Amino acid sequence: MVTRVYLMVETRVGATRHVATSLREFDGFVERVDVVTGPYDIIAVLQGENMVALGGFITEQIHLVPGVIRTVTCVAVPLNNR
Repeated sequence: MVTRVYLMVETRVGATRHVATSLREFDGFVERVDVVTGPYDIIAVLQGENMVALGGFITEQIHLVPGVIRTVTCVAVPLNNR
């Protein structure tokens, strides 16, 4: 079963456009990247084989993008519609 997460990203002042562009360039995990208003600067939708793969991608790739200050990962929970 595929795992989907919503990744909230806080960026350094003036770095939001660069970070959003960088996230869009990642192949495989990144489904969508939106610049938003509010407490976070970017919300990205990621999808992967499992949480281990996604966690590795987030910590080993996204956290290294210049301008990323902090991320919050929210795991999507599928509900049965009975």
